[in-house]
Amino acid sequence: MASRGSFYFVPLLLLLILLLASPSTAALYSSKPGSGDAGNATAAAARLKPGKELLKYNRIRALLRKLNKPSLKTIKSPDGDIIDCVLSHLQPAFDHPKLKGQKILDPPERPKNYNFTITGSGSGSSDDVVVQAWHATGEACPEGTVPIRRTMEKDLLRASSLRRYGRKPVRRGVRRDSTSSGHEHAVGYVNSEQYYGAKASVNVWSPRIGDPSEFSLSQIWVISGSFGNDLNTIEAGWQVSPELYGDSNPRFFTYWTTDAYQETGCYNHNCRGFVQTTNKIAIGAAITPESVYNGRQFDITLMLWKDPKHGHWWLQLGSGLVVGYWPSYLFTHLARHANMVQFGGEVVNTRPSGSHTATQMGSGHFPSEGFDRAAYFRNLQVVDWDNNLIPAASLKLLADHPGCYDIQGGSNSYWGSYFYYGGPGRNVKCP
Repeated sequence: MASRGSFYFVPLLLLLILLLASPSTAALYSSKPGSGDAGNATAAAARLKPGKELLKYNRIRALLRKLNKPSLKTIKSPDGDIIDCVLSHLQPAFDHPKLKGQKILDPPERPKNYNFTITGSGSGSSDDVVVQAWHATGEACPEGTVPIRRTMEKDLLRASSLRRYGRKPVRRGVRRDSTSSGHEHAVGYVNSEQYYGAKASVNVWSPRIGDPSEFSLSQIWVISGSFGNDLNTIEAGWQVSPELYGDSNPRFFTYWTTDAYQETGCYNHNCRGFVQTTNKIAIGAAITPESVYNGRQFDITLMLWKDPKHGHWWLQLGSGLVVGYWPSYLFTHLARHANMVQFGGEVVNTRPSGSHTATQMGSGHFPSEGFDRAAYFRNLQVVDWDNNLIPAASLKLLADHPGCYDIQGGSNSYWGSYFYYGGPGRNVKCP
């Protein structure tokens, strides 16, 4: 005769089996739009390991709800991106308590001579209107909305950390802007004055990435602080990051931090920070075209400047398209001014297989190869205390590891202050 313990155990076991096999339980793991095979993989893993995987799945769904706001219109880009046209006052920045109920600001006075750019023989193509991959659809976001690249479940599954999704790795021993073990730079910088903005034209390439967890970027940094844990930066440029975006396309991006990349700040719209004002550009979307080795060159012009009246930091792309602003209340030191401006390239070197990464910077070629082959920054300028855009005088050049990535600069009547930079990463001089 069966014991009383067995009598209760069998029905409970049957009930558990029925619950796991029921449609309602399977629906718990079903993916929302945009998850695709990644969602199915998550669901399958969750069924195999209900406790740990279900917790991760719930965290992913919660983060997706936080990042992806309701949209009036959705545009499917040929490169696989989904662009959501989100009402301006619903974008992630307005989750910040200080923006609740506030209106988006109109662009402030631009720096004097902001629309003056030296051009001439040997210049790359710098179009007035920057084109992104999603523009090929011929569709646009309505007035009163901002285009935001949708975060997919597969984006979160690629991330090394859900808690730090959309943020740069925590740095130790920060020097200059972000140099530490694993991050390498070739940059030009000025640090002898108080700065209120910067401008440059940046050559666009698609450098090869040696490991999916690494990235290669080219950007402008506006920097303030002691280069300890109080470091403030505002950053904008282009980036190739397979982990963040899922491909090898160069993408327009922004970044900010107030504590040396520890707990504050993020890329693009991945936290409540940057306020977008334009309906024409999606931050995080791919830029087209790219430069071709020994062929057509393409660059984009970026300008960052501090509003003299209200203190917010604004971003302009191209000859006149204002993208948006970082509110001054986000910052400590940058609430006043910057004490350094930096231009150039950065890569992550994880030393795969114990040797230096083969991740490229810029075009992947050394600056000695010159125009059509090496990547460049040109027309380097800064904004002074009186809102004047002036040449970046006393520019210093620095390459962390010149055998891997190097930099060479100059000045002429065509490009003003400029430099070539970059390199292939691992080679005989960079083992």
